[in-house]
Amino acid sequence: MNAPNRSELFVLEDGEKAVEIIEDTKIPNAATIKVVKEDHTLANMLRAQLLASPSVLFAGYKVPHPLQPYSILKIQTDGTVTPADVLTQSCHRLIGTLSTLEAKFKREFSFKDVEGAAVSEDPYGVPSTGGPTWPGGRDYLDF
Repeated sequence: MNAPNRSELFVLEDGEKAVEIIEDTKIPNAATIKVVKEDHTLANMLRAQLLASPSVLFAGYKVPHPLQPYSILKIQTDGTVTPADVLTQSCHRLIGTLSTLEAKFKREFSFKDVEGAAVSEDPYGVPSTGGPTWPGGRDYLDF
């Protein structure tokens, strides 16, 4: 197949930069950011965080081809802050959001472990009473 080795899609080579910022010469206060070894997952989250900033006029991304492991992010600001600075701020906000989500996720599962200790449940959430039974009190393994 033409597909590259799986590790080439996410492991940076020696001397390879993860992020490259190119200032746009045709549009004022705009830049193109090439994020290497990342795909739609990170690019879409960054785009959403960038659009939440009041100083961002435009933020969009594209992944040129699935076999090329990079995404291109375009940012235009109103001039009060540079595209590189607003990207840095958005990354910090995104890291904070993901940390909060992780803490909530861990807290919910720690409550589930404490509550679930008294009654055992099967994977579908049905309380277990010692095994499934057929009508008449027989176990389904009794023939």
